[in-house]
Amino acid sequence: QVQLVESGGGLVRPGDSLRLSCAASTRTFSNYNMGWFRQPPGKEREFVAAITWSGTNLKYADSVKGRFTISRDNAKNTVYLQMNSLKPEDTAVYYCVLDSNWRFPPSESSTNYNYWGQGTQVTVSA
Repeated sequence: QVQLVESGGGLVRPGDSLRLSCAASTRTFSNYNMGWFRQPPGKEREFVAAITWSGTNLKYADSVKGRFTISRDNAKNTVYLQMNSLKPEDTAVYYCVLDSNWRFPPSESSTNYNYWGQGTQVTVSA
């Protein structure tokens, strides 16, 4: 059983930056695609970003392209989400996800990620 633990959420002002981290409790972390989803208040969960096991293929939602960057450090079993130029509409609970099935390119569908973290709150407000 894989556990994913997110950290780095908080309250920031519009235009600020924040970096989320997600630590995975698996020795085979480097085998798996990883991603981030978010759920804004009162809305459906949505795809944010994904990265292949090697880190060479990235995907982003149109709403975050050019502002967010997903990356990973396989030596630390950790995936990151660097969020710049934050907007109030980025306010959401952010979830780290892991896909234990081989897949290329990385999926944008929540149904393909079989492990989820508990979520971390990001609030962007003046």
